[in-house]
Amino acid sequence: MADTEYRNVRLTEEAYRRLESHKRAGESFSDTVERIAGERSLLDLSGILSENEAEEMREAIHERDDRSREELDRLVDDLDS
Repeated sequence: MADTEYRNVRLTEEAYRRLESHKRAGESFSDTVERIAGERSLLDLSGILSENEAEEMREAIHERDDRSREELDRLVDDLDS
């Protein structure tokens, strides 16, 4: 089995807490960093959609948000009554 190399990394307390909040049960900090570093950013999607497609997506997101707010308002009204 190959020897694993280790590196020390200094983090601010805030950075440590944020990293720790992403850590899953049974996962080491190295596992967490590898998982997070391997995730794609939304910025990677830049330029994939045409302006029309992007506008359609924005509208769909706004409509979904509006429906979610309306549903939440209904639930709150039901709880209040």
